[in-house]
Formats: sequence, structure tokens, C-alpha cells
Amino acid sequence: MAEIKDTLADWLRDAYAMENQAVEMLERQTERLEHYPDMLAKVREHVAVTRRQADRVRECLQRLGTDTSSIKTGIGMLIGNAQSLSGIFASDEVVKAGIFNYAFEQFEIANYRVLVATARQIGDAEVARLLEENLREEEEMAAWIESNLPQLTQTYLQRKMAGQHAEAKR
Repeated sequence: MAEIKDTLADWLRDAYAMENQAVEMLERQTERLEHYPDMLAKVREHVAVTRRQADRVRECLQRLGTDTSSIKTGIGMLIGNAQSLSGIFASDEVVKAGIFNYAFEQFEIANYRVLVATARQIGDAEVARLLEENLREEEEMAAWIESNLPQLTQTYLQRKMAGQHAEAKR
């Protein structure tokens, strides 16, 4: 059982880095969404949610008697910055960001399902509960993105056809 607990701790460190990566990526997106107020509001809201999720993951690590990995966290933050900047020169950046955000939410959901199952395997109900809370929030965000991608796309296309700035601000 100790080996599984060590594996869970390692995966939790990865999850902590993943959440920090998400914060970096989302914060960069908020800088360029002036023409998309619904998406801007939801991304800002999710930044706060993501910070709370990182705090819960850290709490899980502390319950297991360990802490985060500064190396993994730093790498995750660098990757988040790179991902957010990768589409900055694309005129359809906002649509691509919506697609990427949806895919990233699915990635997070899969990770939290694995973490919850592992916490249950070692019999830590409190860690499982904390991780289930993160899972529920990620599922909510994924559902929001899924239901709003058509409208985001429509707004982008309408602005483009009208000769307005369809892209996010630079």
C-alpha cells in the first residue's frame, strides 16, 4: 500500500503543476478577450476556481505527508505561458483557445478520475473527497465550454464578416 501512496503523491505533484499551468494559460487568455465578454468572464472565474483546485491538491499532498515539486510546478507554468502565446498571431486565436480549453478540461477530468480512484484504493476518503470536488468543477467548466463553443464561433465569424476585429486584442 505504501507504493500506491507514493504513486498517488507523485501524481498529485503532477496535478499541482497541471493546475499552475492552467492558471498561467488562462491568465494570458484574459489579456486578449475584450471582444468576447462571456468567455472573458468565464475564464476569469475559472482562474479563481483553478487556484482553489491547486490549493486542494496541495492539501492532499500535505495529508499524505509530502509537498509539491517546485521543478514540476515551474515547468507547468512555463508550458502554460508557451501554450497561451502559441496562438497569439493567429486571427482565429479565440476559437482555437476555446477548442484547446475544452481539450485541456478533458485532460484534467481524466487526471482527477485517476486520482480519485487511487485515493480510494489507499482508503483515504478525505483526499478522494477533495479531488472529487476538483473533478466536479472541471466537469462543469468542460460542459460550459462545450455549450458555448458554437456561440463563440458564431460571434467570431460575425465580427470577421462585418470587418470588425474578430481576433482577440493584442
